[in-house]
Amino acid sequence: MHELSICRSVADIVTRHAAGRRVTRVHLRVGALRQVVPDTLVYCWELAHADRPGGEVLAGSVLAVESVPAGVRCRECGAHSELAVPVLRCAACGAADVVLVSGEEFLVTSFEVATDAVEA
Repeated sequence: MHELSICRSVADIVTRHAAGRRVTRVHLRVGALRQVVPDTLVYCWELAHADRPGGEVLAGSVLAVESVPAGVRCRECGAHSELAVPVLRCAACGAADVVLVSGEEFLVTSFEVATDAVEA
């Protein structure tokens, strides 16, 4: 379950950038081709920061995961399409000469902080 180590890395990044402010929500964008299970990320979130230094900054925070579908642009017909299955073909004409335009994302897009400081 590599989602736990991913959550720990995200927690470290957010804690560092929160600069002591209490975080209430962390937003991620995860592409369909990333081989990460969004529900498992959400499940692992609390485990990832509960016993770590600075974890009080993230205590009670929520991980919000936006799943990004895999998408391609066909070089032959120019169509843009989302992939229902991970087969890199144009949905419009069936050509295999496509450019992957989405689905590999893994981004911390933002996080929300509370107005009150973390109590020591």
